[in-house]
Amino acid sequence: MAPSGEAAWLPLPELGRRICILGPSNSGKSTLAEAIARKCGLAVVHLDQLHHLPHTDWQPRPPGEFLALHDEAIRGDAWVMDGNYSGCMPQRFRRATGVILLDIPTPLSLFRYVNRCLSGRTRAGGLAGGRDRITWAMLHHIAIVTPGNRRRYAEIHRQLALPKLRLASARAMDACCRQWGLERA
Repeated sequence: MAPSGEAAWLPLPELGRRICILGPSNSGKSTLAEAIARKCGLAVVHLDQLHHLPHTDWQPRPPGEFLALHDEAIRGDAWVMDGNYSGCMPQRFRRATGVILLDIPTPLSLFRYVNRCLSGRTRAGGLAGGRDRITWAMLHHIAIVTPGNRRRYAEIHRQLALPKLRLASARAMDACCRQWGLERA
C-alpha cells in the first residue's frame, strides 16, 4: 500500500513514451491522456478526432483516411493515445510501450455522458466545431454495446505483454492520478 493507504500503482515512467489508453465511452480516457501528456511532455492523440471530420456532427472520415492518420500518429516517438478503434489496435500495440485500461461501470459512463452534454463545456478530446448532445444512439451504445466491448477490451488487455494497468473505478483513477502527480482539467 502507498503511504496514504491507497493501492500502489505501476509507476508512470514504466509505461514508457508511447502509451495507449483504452476504455468505454465517457470513462475519462481523453482527460487522463491530456494529464499524462502534460506531466510527461508527450504528444496527445485523441483517436475520436482522427476518426471524425472536424466541424461536423461526429461524421466519420472515410476508413482509409482514418487509418492513414492513425498510422502516421503511431509512427511518432512519444505519445499518449486515447481511444479504442479495435480494427487498428494490432499496429498500435506493436508501437506502444504501455497500456492503461479504464474499466469504469456503465452507470458512471452514462452519467458522465449526460453531464457532459448538458454542461456545454469544452472537453478534452472534443471534436473541433462539434457539439456534444444527448442522442438515443449514444445512450444505446453506452448502455447496450459497451458492456460487450468492456469484456473484449479486458481480454485484449489481459493478453498484452506490455507494461499495463487496469483502473476499474473512478476512485481507482483518482488514486492513481494522485500517486502519479497528475493534474486533470
